[in-house]
Amino acid sequence: MTTEAPPTGTMARTPARSAHRVLEPIHTMVYFVPEAGERYVRAGLKGGMRGYFASRSAPLGVVPVEVVIATFYNFAPAMVRKAIPSSWQDTTPEAILAARLDAADAALTRLLGDEIHSDDMAEAAALARTATEAADVVGRPLYAAHAALPWPEPAHLQLWHAATLLREHRGDGHIAALLLAGLSGGEAVVSYLATGKSMPEDLLRSTRGYEEPEWAALKQQLRDMGIFTDDDRFTPLGQQQRDEIEARTDAAAAAPYDHLGPERTERLTELVRPWARSITKQIFG
Repeated sequence: MTTEAPPTGTMARTPARSAHRVLEPIHTMVYFVPEAGERYVRAGLKGGMRGYFASRSAPLGVVPVEVVIATFYNFAPAMVRKAIPSSWQDTTPEAILAARLDAADAALTRLLGDEIHSDDMAEAAALARTATEAADVVGRPLYAAHAALPWPEPAHLQLWHAATLLREHRGDGHIAALLLAGLSGGEAVVSYLATGKSMPEDLLRSTRGYEEPEWAALKQQLRDMGIFTDDDRFTPLGQQQRDEIEARTDAAAAAPYDHLGPERTERLTELVRPWARSITKQIFG
């Protein structure tokens, strides 16, 4: 099935896209909260981004670094190689997965307080879990690895796990869309700058592990491809490409929310939105 891209520069705020936006912080907070780093150290893991790469790739098990590079796509391979496989000389995937879940529990308890015991939390967790029932593992390696993990208890951890699954399911589909667009991992992350939605450029470059000369070369490649103007904005071709990427990503991520249906998807969004806003404000101010 072919999905038509929306008009240039516009992306429809569909129920599925709205749900994705509010579920994203529920999962990603675990990469920023102090509880995670503290528990990774206790599990034997030290050093900057090693916790991120080890915790997110742990469901894959001890795999060659090339597998992690492939599934983490827009990170500089050299940065991934600093964390994998050396992390598994200091700890195990099982220990890191347990540490990550414990960190999610502690952080959500701190950030949301009594809300984690509410009827709304139980309802949101049940809806999000139902959505994941329609997420297929075929062609989605990072999602498939996470989907093989057991469901945790109680409800706030079920919501966190469901948000994780839906995020990785969407992420694998996004990588497919980037590949179809002909963008390398580095080109993809640099091109995202032109959307105006990314973190500050210096932070984006450093967290993705690219040196300044590499970053400049990627920008030049995008200019040569007709994606960027001389001042690193999208050309009409670049904007069309980005719209097509986002439309394909949305189409590839639609099945869970089609399964849930528009009314229950909207209900899930309504329930989770205030928690997502609270978490984002507390972490980033």
